[in-house]
Amino acid sequence: MASAVFEHRRSAIIWGLGLTQIVGYGTLYYSFSILAPDMARDFDWSQEWVFGVFSASLLIGGLAAPSIGRWMDRYGAGRMMSFGSVIAAIALLLCAFAPERVTFIAGMVAVEMASAFVLYNAAFALLVQITPQTAQRSITHLTLIAGFASTLFWPITSQLHEHLTWREVYLVFAGINLFVCLPIHWWLAATMKAVKVREASAPTSSVAAIIGSISTDDRSRAFLLMAIGFALEGFVLSAMLIHMVPLLTAVGMGASAVLVGAVFGPSQVFSRFINMLFGKGLSPLVLAVISAAFLVVGLCVLLTTAPWISGGIAFAILFGLGSGLMSIVQGSLPLALFGSDGYGAMLGRISAVRLIASALAPFLFSFLMGHIGTWSALSVAIVLGIAAAIAFASIGWGRETPELATDTGGLRTD
Repeated sequence: MASAVFEHRRSAIIWGLGLTQIVGYGTLYYSFSILAPDMARDFDWSQEWVFGVFSASLLIGGLAAPSIGRWMDRYGAGRMMSFGSVIAAIALLLCAFAPERVTFIAGMVAVEMASAFVLYNAAFALLVQITPQTAQRSITHLTLIAGFASTLFWPITSQLHEHLTWREVYLVFAGINLFVCLPIHWWLAATMKAVKVREASAPTSSVAAIIGSISTDDRSRAFLLMAIGFALEGFVLSAMLIHMVPLLTAVGMGASAVLVGAVFGPSQVFSRFINMLFGKGLSPLVLAVISAAFLVVGLCVLLTTAPWISGGIAFAILFGLGSGLMSIVQGSLPLALFGSDGYGAMLGRISAVRLIASALAPFLFSFLMGHIGTWSALSVAIVLGIAAAIAFASIGWGRETPELATDTGGLRTD
C-alpha cells in the first residue's frame, strides 16, 4: 500500500525535493564564495579568515550530523526538513543583521546546522523511508534535478550582488527558504504521515527492507574504507566548489571564470542523466571509483592547460561529471553496502566524517594557495583524489561475493 501511495505521488515528491535542494544548496552553500569578499571587507577580516569561519561552521555541522541522522530515523525526515527550513531562514537573517563578528559567526554555524536538516542526507533519508525498494532510482532522479543548483545560483547570486549588498542578498535567500522550501517540506512530512497510516492499516503492512551486501564480519573494514573515500573526496570537492570562481580567476581565466564555472552544473546533470539511462548494470561501488577518477582527471587537465579557456571548460566538465556521480553515490553506496535499517543514522555517521574533511577544505585550500601557490595546491588535491579512488576500490578487493548489480542499483532485498 505504501508503495502504491508513493508511486502515485512519486513525480511530485521528487520534483518538490529537487526544488528545495536547488534552493538549499544555492542559498546555503554555493552563494558563499561569491559573497565572501564583501563579508571580509564588512567585518575587516582577510578572506582566509572568512573561509575559516565557513570551515568551522561546516565542522560543527558535521559533528551534529550523526544525531540529526538518528532524529531522521526516529521522527521522520519530512518533519526534520520542515524544521530545517525554518532554521535556515533564521540563520540567514542572523547573518544579514549581524552587527559584528561574533553574531556573524553564530549565524554561519546556524546555516550549517540547517544544511544538515535540509540537504541531500535528509532528502535521501526521506526517499528511503517512504519506499526503500525504489530509493536507488529515486535518488538518481533527485540528483538529476538538484544538479542545477550551482548553474542557477552562481549567476543568480552574482547578478543580485551587483544591485544588493551581501546582507540584502541573504535577506532574499531567507525569504526563499521560508516561503518556498518550508511549504514543500511541510507537504512532504504530511505525505510521509499518510503513508505510515495506510501502511499500518494494511493487512501486510511492512515495507520490505534493503539488505546490505556486506557481511557482518566485513562491516567495520568496509565502513572505514568508505569513510576514508568520502572524506578525501569531500575535501577535494569542497575545496574546488567553494573556490571554483576565485581559483579559475587565479589561474588566469579572468572574467571567463564565471562562464567556465557555469559549465560545472550541467555536467553534473549530464553524468546523472547518463547514469540513469545506462548505469543500471553498475553498482554504487563502481560508480564511486569512477566518480573519483573523473575528479582526478579534471584537476590534471586544469593543471596542465590553464589559462586556456578550452582547458578550463574541459576541467569543469570532467569535474562536474565526477561530482554528479558522487552525489548519487553518497546516498546509494551506504544503502547498498549496509542496507536500509537505520539508514538515517548510518548516513549521519558517514556525513560526519565527510563534512569534517569538507570543513577543513575551504580554509586549508585557501591557505595552500596563499602560501605554496595555486599549482602546488592543485597537485595536493590530485593526490587526495587518487587516494579516494583507491579507498573505494579497496572495499571490493578480497571479498568473496561481489556486490550484486540489479535494476535496483546493486541492492539485494528480502
